[in-house]
Amino acid sequence: MVSAVPQSTSLQSDSIRLTIASLQPQLIDWRRRLHQQPELGFREHQTADFIRQKLTQWGIPHQHGVAGTGIVAIVSGHRPGPVLGIRADMDALPIQELNEVPYRSQHDGVMHACGHDGHVAIALGTAHYLSRYPDFAGTVKFIFQPAEEGPGGAKPMIEAGALSNPNVDAIIGLHLWNNLPLGTIGVRTGALMAATELFRCRIQGKGGHGAIPHQTVDSIVVGSQVVNALQTIVSRSVDPLKSAVVTIGQFHAGSARNVIADSAEIAGTVRYFDRGYDGFFSQRIEQIVAGICQSHGATYELEYQALYPPVVNDAAITELVRSVALSVVETPAGVVPECQTMGGEDMAFFLQRVPGCYFFLGSANAAKQLDYPHHHPRFDFDETVLPMGVEMFVRCVEAYCAG
Repeated sequence: MVSAVPQSTSLQSDSIRLTIASLQPQLIDWRRRLHQQPELGFREHQTADFIRQKLTQWGIPHQHGVAGTGIVAIVSGHRPGPVLGIRADMDALPIQELNEVPYRSQHDGVMHACGHDGHVAIALGTAHYLSRYPDFAGTVKFIFQPAEEGPGGAKPMIEAGALSNPNVDAIIGLHLWNNLPLGTIGVRTGALMAATELFRCRIQGKGGHGAIPHQTVDSIVVGSQVVNALQTIVSRSVDPLKSAVVTIGQFHAGSARNVIADSAEIAGTVRYFDRGYDGFFSQRIEQIVAGICQSHGATYELEYQALYPPVVNDAAITELVRSVALSVVETPAGVVPECQTMGGEDMAFFLQRVPGCYFFLGSANAAKQLDYPHHHPRFDFDETVLPMGVEMFVRCVEAYCAG
């Protein structure tokens, strides 16, 4: 059962904040070491070794090699109680870093451009603090997850038993968020992030000379009509009171100005919040592609992948996180209660299994030019956010495991 945030000396005193604040130099050091050694999904071997080294140093029991490179660590309180999971993703992106900083990526073409290095540092700081001050009832299970950016590590970790032995009763996680100013908490009951679906379509026409079009089936013309028609799905087939996105991100065709292309390939993504649209977009996209191709005498091959479901927060756990945030946040913007994005996250799979809350922690500082968006080659964040993340997690643990 979720309890309200207790008005105890433990939560209200400044001792927690001061102790966590003293960890800031270490948190920054850990984050920068991880930033220098970014690794793609399911290849996070150096990252996992670094996490294991710290957990071993602090005497925290853990299991490694979960779903490949994942790690599950356990910190037990002094008294029995519920089990709260804390999830942190570890992987980087295939991006060449452009930041000129001492801790820039040392791996060409790979960069922590989404803040996962910060997520790991915050989770490590939380584990370190709780192992030193285990005056809570219950158990905290730390889940260091690979491959959030793709192909997805949450589901394999769940299948490997990350939520079992002991069974997790609830789970929380955070995402550093450069769309919010430093220290702001974005939290929302229900759908916080969207379902993520991907598709790729190859249209086969009949190539020929650009001056003799009647002998051809122009794949570019067919593909262009497909692109235009796909934009009508949201405007004419989705309830206007519900949000959805269909985006075409790639269109490849042709090799010369006077040649009608034999084939064309388009690819894109679909996003939506309402699980009632599961399966709808794949069916509607194929209907449109099939109809347009048939009308022009073209053929097609369509690949469709439902990658991640929506991130849906539990009402009770979200209220706990919101209450903790109100006691922690001291920034002018404070708590943003209805924060929401069409971005996707495989934290969704954990939230399908157990009640929980995923929330955003504002990390942008425009005055320091630390406000580039996520997945940008100059992405970086204000590192003073790291102890704020640790404090949020620690106070959520004390509130949930109040005993």
